[in-house]
Amino acid sequence: MTLMPEILAIPGVVTAEARVAGTAVLDLPNRTETAVGRILSWPESDAPLLNVPIQRTGTTPRPGRADEVMVTEPFAEANGFQIGDSFIANINGQARALTITGTVLSPEFIYTIGPGALMPDNEGFGIIWMSEPAVAAAYDMAGAFNALSLRLAADARPAEVLDLLDSLLEPYGGLGAYGRDRQQSDSFVSAEIDQLRGMAMVVPPIFFAISAFLVGMVMSRIVALERAQIGLLKALGYSDLEVCVHYLMLAGLIACFGILIGWGAGTWMARGMASQYAAFFDFPYLIFRVPAWVYAMSGLAALITTLLGAVRAALAAARLAPAIAMQPPAPPRFRRSVIDSVMAALRLSQSTIMVLRSIIRWPVRSGLTALGIGCAVSTVIASSFMYDALDEIMDMAFYQANRQDAMLLFNGDLPETALPDILRLPGVLQAEPQQFHAAVLRNGPREKTVSLEARHPDASLSRVIGAEGQVIVAPPGGILLAERLAGHLDLGVGDTVEVAFLTGRRETHEMIVTGLVEQYFGLGAYVDAGFMDATFRQSARMNVANLMIDEDQLDALHARLQDIPALSGLIMMTDTRTSFLETINENVVIVNGVYATIAILISVGVAYNAARIQMSERARELASLRILGFTRGEVSMILVGEIMLLALLAQPIGWLLGAWIAQAMSNSFTSDLYGIPLVLEADNFAYASLVVLGACLASVLVVRRRIDRMDLVAVMKTRE
Repeated sequence: MTLMPEILAIPGVVTAEARVAGTAVLDLPNRTETAVGRILSWPESDAPLLNVPIQRTGTTPRPGRADEVMVTEPFAEANGFQIGDSFIANINGQARALTITGTVLSPEFIYTIGPGALMPDNEGFGIIWMSEPAVAAAYDMAGAFNALSLRLAADARPAEVLDLLDSLLEPYGGLGAYGRDRQQSDSFVSAEIDQLRGMAMVVPPIFFAISAFLVGMVMSRIVALERAQIGLLKALGYSDLEVCVHYLMLAGLIACFGILIGWGAGTWMARGMASQYAAFFDFPYLIFRVPAWVYAMSGLAALITTLLGAVRAALAAARLAPAIAMQPPAPPRFRRSVIDSVMAALRLSQSTIMVLRSIIRWPVRSGLTALGIGCAVSTVIASSFMYDALDEIMDMAFYQANRQDAMLLFNGDLPETALPDILRLPGVLQAEPQQFHAAVLRNGPREKTVSLEARHPDASLSRVIGAEGQVIVAPPGGILLAERLAGHLDLGVGDTVEVAFLTGRRETHEMIVTGLVEQYFGLGAYVDAGFMDATFRQSARMNVANLMIDEDQLDALHARLQDIPALSGLIMMTDTRTSFLETINENVVIVNGVYATIAILISVGVAYNAARIQMSERARELASLRILGFTRGEVSMILVGEIMLLALLAQPIGWLLGAWIAQAMSNSFTSDLYGIPLVLEADNFAYASLVVLGACLASVLVVRRRIDRMDLVAVMKTRE
């Protein structure tokens, strides 16, 4: 604590708060599995100055009472704790009975995961606050500290403060200072915000483009159907500008209705998403509020998009001369082609020939319809690819790279000669040693703090797996780097990287990059365990043991682990796999449902409007066929067949667009914490096609019913 005046004297430091922190194995009532707690000191004289927890229930530990603690509210709720309940904690090798006096939520632990864990486990990991004298005595830290928080002035330069702080604390074993951006909870929350920001940059423009296309297609058809009315209005004296404004106002009115619907649906979905974040992160409270500028910007974007989509049709209407507009449009020029010869040679039915000729003679209209349906297909692919990507991550991370049932974490380095003792624990079938070392990797001005992993070449429980599923072994004398880490440091195979260790002898060594490996979680760096021991000039050591366990003896193993003083933590990989899978499945189902709904709406919008306008344009033609003896089915085939054939032709377009959007989303999701691979399976494309084709068929069948109710006499009397 004598360093505090020097720390406060660092330029830019406004407030500094030191504390003692440690880990403990917990023996919780009504729980057979081993739990882990992070012990933090609570100032005896006053409340903390920084990272101030919010008191939810109860009171703080009373001065002089070493057995009283506060815990995080999610930990208490998950284990059913009430004020006054007790549990046992193995703190630095001594079992202590602790009594809960209160529950809190801390801004430091919005996303609470245990050491080495990938997912939060509020039942098996909790944060515990004890009075400062009790924690200091338990960890032999009286008058000392091992954790420090700073608040900087607004004009401070964080990099300079961190350098000065590192220089001051290095002789005392400092592990390296870092900014809030590397604090665990801040990193996860910031990564989530960045992911949402990336989606906001990729997804909305795509949907607005699709909307503009749909509006343009519908308005063009409306103008084509209202040629006579346009000509009559112009003959009565309406100007080109008035006609153009009329159709733009029609599009604007449609946009206004759509904006109101979008605001309502968007608010509802945003509230649901906020509720999910409130359940996933441990926020003390959550105020749901959509700023007014969001409604304004979204409404303005929708209005501009709609008008841009309608402007071509509106200008076309304005350019129509009255005499020309009041006449039917000139039929397309017919000229026999090779396609007609092929259709004749194939002896196709008359209905099929009419469908094909309609598509061929109106290529622009057919192409735009197919493009709209393809956009719907791409929407489903862009969302459902995430499920395949996460499945790939699960397989790579949990079943190929990390195949162990559990990981034992120790307070310090143990000799590998302790491995036989671990093998004698109840239910342990296999045990392998592993080392983790905090280190700073540097390449010129670039540097990154990572956890360096060391394992033996014959390790089978924890391995390094390449992108093609092959096992990659770090050769002695070299270092393997994750591709994203190598990108941060601008390193390639054969380059030399400076490794400054923050543990053990705290030495700095140069290592050759012998390979790059694709990795989805974190920024990994890997070396050979024997090479690491030789580098540190020590016998074979380990600080983690990977285990294969007999499930029938889990209870006995957990009971034995709670009595091991050197144990600082336990990660049950089987539980982590299950938790990760459940969380992912829940989120993916919701996201896929939303995007499938959007795709169905787009499909219905394109197919229904195309069929409905086709029906209006060709009503006289279809009625003539009925009078000539064509059955309802044959006449319906002309309408249904054309739209469904275009829908089939749209599938490859949608597949290509979906793959491109999925690639953009995959790139936007990449961060230091994780990376999302681009995985596009055949069933992904099949699912998207089935959803869209089903929606198109349902839409066209609704229009087809009008053919059955068609008044043939009234239709034939209608002027062409």
